Amino acid sequence: MIKQYYKQALAQLRQHPLISIISIAGTALSIFLIMLVVMLQQVRVAPFSPESNRDRFLHVHYMSIGNKNWGDGTSNGPMSVQTARELYKKLTKPEAVTIYSSFTVSTPVSLPGVPSTTADLRETDDTFFRVFDLQFVSGKPYDEAVFTAGQPVAVITEGISRAIFGTTETVGKEFLLNHAPYRVVGVVKDVSTLADMAYGQVWVPYTSTNLGNEAWEAGHMGLMCTTILAHSRDDFDEIRAEAKRRLNEYNTLLADEGYTLIDRNRPYDQEKQSISFAANQEPDVAAARRERVIIFIILLLVPAINLSSMTQSRLRQRVSEIGVRRAFGSTRMEMVGQIILENLVISLLAGVVGLIISVVFAYAGADMLFAQPYSMTFNTPTVDTGILLQPSTFLYALLFCFVLNLLSSGIPALRASRTSIVNALGGKTH
Repeated sequence: MIKQYYKQALAQLRQHPLISIISIAGTALSIFLIMLVVMLQQVRVAPFSPESNRDRFLHVHYMSIGNKNWGDGTSNGPMSVQTARELYKKLTKPEAVTIYSSFTVSTPVSLPGVPSTTADLRETDDTFFRVFDLQFVSGKPYDEAVFTAGQPVAVITEGISRAIFGTTETVGKEFLLNHAPYRVVGVVKDVSTLADMAYGQVWVPYTSTNLGNEAWEAGHMGLMCTTILAHSRDDFDEIRAEAKRRLNEYNTLLADEGYTLIDRNRPYDQEKQSISFAANQEPDVAAARRERVIIFIILLLVPAINLSSMTQSRLRQRVSEIGVRRAFGSTRMEMVGQIILENLVISLLAGVVGLIISVVFAYAGADMLFAQPYSMTFNTPTVDTGILLQPSTFLYALLFCFVLNLLSSGIPALRASRTSIVNALGGKTH
């Protein structure tokens, strides 16, 4: 039966080429626009290397601190190493907790006597490479002993390795990082700026620089952030509860200094963190979801209204056929189901076209589409199939094709099925 519906749909496409082209183009355009919105969201929350564990991440990127002498005023920004260690590094429930610089810094790298190039530097602890799965092509990350000793070692990307040495076989070689000698211990594949927590071109222990000592507000605020890797999303509530207990205990100790740390319900999961742009404001996830739903509804309803009129036009030319099928025993619901399924073939064909166009457009317009607000790097975003084509991408495309098909063909199908057999056989629609 499904095969018969498929053949019927293709026959309708051939019989009415102009209407078919317009229907496919309209549906494809709608799916194209919707999938762009989906992809813009997916690059923020969907897992991809080196942030393959996004579904298990909790982030504390910023913190606020108040003082009894400031009234309602607060100081806002990243944490100090001391604060990150006391509040989050000592948590017992997570699988791992990493402390790292909250943003990358463009830093000169070179060989002695050779003009320097610029690389985006991120300073981390050794746990960083357990939380984020950077893909090593040679060497390995620095371990806890190296980190604790503050040794001047670095993990670099293939791109930086080629820029400095002309090859990726550079483990054990030395280069100048901001005019200080560093030894390469590992080389990893280039990282997209869309992985904004893990992104960097050079990673070094923050103990090898002065970054970990940079702090203000009595040493409580600084330049660091933390990402928590949970064993499972089911552990999120327990991790947050443990973090809140530690914050309350720590604030008790700070009371003598007059300070109070304010977390604003951090740590945030990946979705909430993706819309968090201010340290002193908690993002509204529900509002962000409502905005996307409204966009989806508009992008579905507008073409559905236009496509329904075209579907109605095709059905008028099939009134006699509908009458014959009703005369031979087809029920109204069978007719409705057949018409919707036939139209679904066209919708799926158009959906494939729309999805392909959206992927091509995303590749071509990555600089414009995926530009990140408040980014500290001048490097443009890069995308690949692993980022754009998530399993959920195809599920979303299929869902929207089905909904658009139901909206555009449901009402015309119901109206056609209600035509009396006598009128239908006579070619009348009423």
